[in-house]
Amino acid sequence: MFEPTSRYHSIATAAYTLPDGRTVTYVRRRFLPRPEELMTIGEHIVAPGDRLDRIAARRFGDPEQSWQLADANRAMRPEDLTAAVGRRLRITLPVGVPATTEPRGARG
Repeated sequence: MFEPTSRYHSIATAAYTLPDGRTVTYVRRRFLPRPEELMTIGEHIVAPGDRLDRIAARRFGDPEQSWQLADANRAMRPEDLTAAVGRRLRITLPVGVPATTEPRGARG
């Protein structure tokens, strides 16, 4: 249902039948991972003008992967991650992705 790079890729779906007989499929609740259980592959120090989508593009090669930064840094409000210049952000692999000899985004 979702692309392999989506935060919802591995989340199960469920269905609900409406009174008129139509079925509505929905994604079950996604629980945030515990950051300490994610494999750290790097760090980013927030610079003036940084945005999560730009950091994700640089680190993961895809700006839509900014959700990984929020998961890795226990952010309930992702915009807070870039609010303070100098803040250190953990760069991690998503849940269930084992580390390799050269993590994604290791270069540059």
